[in-house]
Amino acid sequence: MKPPSVSIVLPTFNRLLFLREAVESVLAQTFSDWHLFIADDGSEPETVAYLADLEGLQRITVIRLSHTGNPAAVRNAALREANGEYIAFLDSDDLWLPKKLEVQVAAQRASTSRRWSYSAEELIDANGEVITLGDARGHMLLDGAVFEQLLTMRVAVSTSCVLAERGLIAEAGGFDEGQFYFEDYDLWLRLSLHSEVTAIDEPLVQIRSHTEHYSADRVGVYRARFRMLEKTARMAVSSRQHTIARIEHAKTAAALAKVLAGLGHRTEALRMLWKSRERAWRDDQWWSSAARTLSYVFAPSWLRSSVRNRASQR
Repeated sequence: MKPPSVSIVLPTFNRLLFLREAVESVLAQTFSDWHLFIADDGSEPETVAYLADLEGLQRITVIRLSHTGNPAAVRNAALREANGEYIAFLDSDDLWLPKKLEVQVAAQRASTSRRWSYSAEELIDANGEVITLGDARGHMLLDGAVFEQLLTMRVAVSTSCVLAERGLIAEAGGFDEGQFYFEDYDLWLRLSLHSEVTAIDEPLVQIRSHTEHYSADRVGVYRARFRMLEKTARMAVSSRQHTIARIEHAKTAAALAKVLAGLGHRTEALRMLWKSRERAWRDDQWWSSAARTLSYVFAPSWLRSSVRNRASQR
């Protein structure tokens, strides 16, 4: 059988109501030359039964995995099966608008030197009602060379908005399975070092905001960003990129120090703050984090306990 133009990677773990709608948004695409790979990270029986019904459809393959809780590993399992010219990503709680693939594939083919693309998005609530129009978070929609803008988060790219050449993803190494958070952001940074990007100024995706997102582990999230930026600084291809990566790394260290101090890990917080000082001390955000960290570290125990209790109630 001839490979499809687009292989779609959709990871899932339960979330059956959202998953059904995500799959339906693929089936409703005006562009039909696609194959959907659903990687199931050990879902419960109700979701497994739904996926079994989908396996009867010619353009859908279900990949069954033991539960890992590692989104990068789940996406990579689907990538290993994918054989399309392009790879499109869809998270199980998001939706594609009907012309998503049609518009994005056309844009890719019109600009062959740019080997990946992303689109604008809408934000929806748990019921699918639109919360905002256009780019949901107010970030820049920029094409061309975007490594620096990605690094400083002036440009943000949602996973479900990306279409990329399969070969480009292979060259970049796929998802880093040691990156438990920001695994998608980490890959976009690497793609941007290999190729310029096409930005499509049209909302083609609906990103869902709800209460079941992957993590509320603030320390884990900051540690993951810290790891990613440390790695990114080593990959930078110019002294300017390296400097920006190290500054972002230092600012993240300061932010992590603030979180650790608020949770009572004072020694570790001071160590992280000291580590961050050289690269980012001229930055206002660094000073804000540093001041908050020091206030937590040297505050009396009753005040630290009160702050921790408030943080745990959020």
